Amino acid sequence: MTALLVVAIAYLLGGIPFGYLLVRWKSGSDIRSQGSGNIGATNVLRTTGRALGVATLLLDIGKGFLAVWVAGRLTDGAPWATSAAAVAVMLGHAYPVFLKFRGGKAVASVVGAFLYLAPAALGAVVVVFVATVAWTRHISMGSIISAAVLPLAVWLIMVPPVPVEAAAIVCGAFIIYRHSSNIQRLRAGTENVFNFGSRKA
Repeated sequence: MTALLVVAIAYLLGGIPFGYLLVRWKSGSDIRSQGSGNIGATNVLRTTGRALGVATLLLDIGKGFLAVWVAGRLTDGAPWATSAAAVAVMLGHAYPVFLKFRGGKAVASVVGAFLYLAPAALGAVVVVFVATVAWTRHISMGSIISAAVLPLAVWLIMVPPVPVEAAAIVCGAFIIYRHSSNIQRLRAGTENVFNFGSRKA
């Protein structure tokens, strides 16, 4: 029962579509009909502006952290529980029941989850992300490279319990999978270039 409760709470937390809700609150529009159609922070930033983009990012990170924190509290920090919660919150964001299972790529929620699970390793991954985006000017490229690096960083820096490393592998692979369309655009040279200086407030 505890395992089911941990997974259910994490999934439902992950399914809270902050990007969708913030854009709906501000403009009454559906973020899924704008830009890339994604409910995540990058699309909110690109279509609605910096303020809501940053708010979406922080809230999505926050729900990832909260899901794993709750799992830890319910199970005295059991690695199997916190790791399962990390995967569940990611799946909740990607396939939210509240939006008929049409969600985002789950990068921010995974960041929040590993901020709890492996903060030092996450710090290294963030450095890789920032460097990659600065070099390529593509958020998607930064996300893909960082997802690939995540399991290695967790293994080398943390020397984790098996469930934590397994979660890192699953989350990294899933994020790359969710970026399949971005990979196609990167190959074609048609991927959006990142520009934080949005004209919208």
